[in-house]
Amino acid sequence: MYLHLGSDTSVKTSDIVGIFDMDNTTVSAKTRSFLKRAQKRGEILDVTEDLPKSFIVAQTAAKDRIYISSLATRTLLKRAKSENII
Repeated sequence: MYLHLGSDTSVKTSDIVGIFDMDNTTVSAKTRSFLKRAQKRGEILDVTEDLPKSFIVAQTAAKDRIYISSLATRTLLKRAKSENII
């Protein structure tokens, strides 16, 4: 199964490690540091069309990837539930 993240981007649900709210989690210095390191390693893929509302951490055999999405975590959760992913 796949979860649509916006901007014609989908990710395999089995690869998703976590879905995080951008406003709540980036308050932490550790989260900001994590995102900065990922940016330097080229692991971030920005799929936003507006302001970023969430980020999705995915892990594949080839590469770890962090997707920045304009979709709220609640919206992504509803999509996952409607597809019986979770």
